[in-house]
Amino acid sequence: MAQPSVVQLPLPGTQPDFHHPPYVSSIVRSPRQPLVMLPHTISERTGPVFGPGIIRPQDNDLTAQHREEPIGERILVHGRVLDEDGRPVRGALVEVWQANAAGRYRHRVDQHHAPLDPNFTGCGRMMTDDEGCYRFKTIKPGAYPWGNHANAWRPAHIHFSLFGAGILSRLVTQMYFPGDPLQPLDPIFNSIADEKARNRLVSQFDIAMTQPNYALAFSFDIVLRGSDDTPFEAVKQ
Repeated sequence: MAQPSVVQLPLPGTQPDFHHPPYVSSIVRSPRQPLVMLPHTISERTGPVFGPGIIRPQDNDLTAQHREEPIGERILVHGRVLDEDGRPVRGALVEVWQANAAGRYRHRVDQHHAPLDPNFTGCGRMMTDDEGCYRFKTIKPGAYPWGNHANAWRPAHIHFSLFGAGILSRLVTQMYFPGDPLQPLDPIFNSIADEKARNRLVSQFDIAMTQPNYALAFSFDIVLRGSDDTPFEAVKQ
């Protein structure tokens, strides 16, 4: 009889706290009472089901979704989705969304005084291949003010969402860029107490994947569980 797998809980400080007062919104959004565990239904036991039919050919190229190319610095973002033993997570749905080069999202709530780009929606998706790999072409996002405190600016970042047959709840995280001077000042980035875990959110410049005269490349691996897991905004089940 097969032995049940052991659930590895995140090490203290490696995942962001729900209640992190420097991030002002977390004060009203975070729970104050113990979580209530609900019994698993068939949906939790079997996991989500989806296939490659939901992915369109241009969905992972955020620069080719409109009539003309967007304004900004072209970049390639690639990596692998892995489990705690370094094995590839195949067929996971990876979605990204981001601000444009001026630091503005195409969303009615974003009224930041920066231009919208008619040729950039800022959303993409794809599924990992047999090696757990994903790859996006996009524009490097700009920093933007966000009103958390006086003169507050978010570092350049790309949001990632993961969903798959082996992932029972949607996982959301953020990828940052190396050398950004705003990272030490950002309460969301610094809500992860452990420095090594926090730095796992920073991508690495990849000269080998950079395309000459066209686009810089950045690598960003995502680890779902274990001692080297990526910090997530959602609780992993």
